[in-house]
Amino acid sequence: MKKSQRSFWEILQRAGFDGFILALMGAVFLAWLWPYPGTVSAPVQLGKIAGYGVSVIFFFYGLKLNLTQLRVGLSNTRLHLIIHAATFVLFPLLALAIKPFFQNPEDHTLWLGIFFLAALPGTVSSAVVMVSLAGGNIPAAIFNASLSSLLGVFITPLWMGLVMSTSSMRFDMTDVILKLIVQVLLPVVAGMLMHRFWGTFADQYRKALSNFDKGVIILIVYTSFCESFANRVFSLIGWQELFMLIGGVVSLFFLVYGILSFLAKILHFNHEDRITALFCGSKKSLVQGAVMSKVLFAGMASAGVLLLPILLYHASQLLIVSSIAQRLSRETR
Repeated sequence: MKKSQRSFWEILQRAGFDGFILALMGAVFLAWLWPYPGTVSAPVQLGKIAGYGVSVIFFFYGLKLNLTQLRVGLSNTRLHLIIHAATFVLFPLLALAIKPFFQNPEDHTLWLGIFFLAALPGTVSSAVVMVSLAGGNIPAAIFNASLSSLLGVFITPLWMGLVMSTSSMRFDMTDVILKLIVQVLLPVVAGMLMHRFWGTFADQYRKALSNFDKGVIILIVYTSFCESFANRVFSLIGWQELFMLIGGVVSLFFLVYGILSFLAKILHFNHEDRITALFCGSKKSLVQGAVMSKVLFAGMASAGVLLLPILLYHASQLLIVSSIAQRLSRETR
């Protein structure tokens, strides 16, 4: 393997594009091949186990969150506003703009999945890795990626509540808020309170905790797709729609990336801040998407369809951004 090819795959592995992506694909294939163990009628409730895993993930997220670092990173206000406006405003508005093209009932479910992708927060680990590789502002990347995940706990459900309250899908906002408090908010707060005591432990075993997160995500994806395959939800989506969805999520990435590039130019960001704005503002978190889906779409047969856009976006963004990061790193040498 050539040196450039090795470095490309090393970047992908550092960003999370390794056995995890293959495991996610395997989980979807297994759900198609053998959906029964992941359905509610199975003797072992894998969905409930995954639900408990969600709370543990958010507890460890709070445990790893360093509030001192967040306070230090507050000074670069313009950069922060651009990143979070893109993440939580620009993305959802673009998704709302294409809603008229999804008028059929079966298409509406797919659009909800696209909007769910648009309403999610940005990634943490892969965004920081790519910013570091391209020579961007690493402290700002850490600050914004962490803050984005924290804000997403509140903003993502609010966006989904607005669009789903007018849809035919069942969405009890009171029930969702209660689940968010119990499964997400309380574990995050508990973790943050315990950071001063166990924060070193979380840093020391960061890799093991990351592997636990990935295991729970794989289980959530498996159970979500089991319900969808068992209820034949995917019979409404053909290969043509799938390829159009792939093209759509890639186009969404480049559209947001282009808008961020334009804004960074007219705001006269320096090279480091421009890279941070581009990478942190255009990425979306599969981890948050999977765990949030467990709370927001609990019991829905279409949960697999709703997760499909973020799965495709996650793989696409890693491939595209790693390529861009490599080019930028060569330019700064």
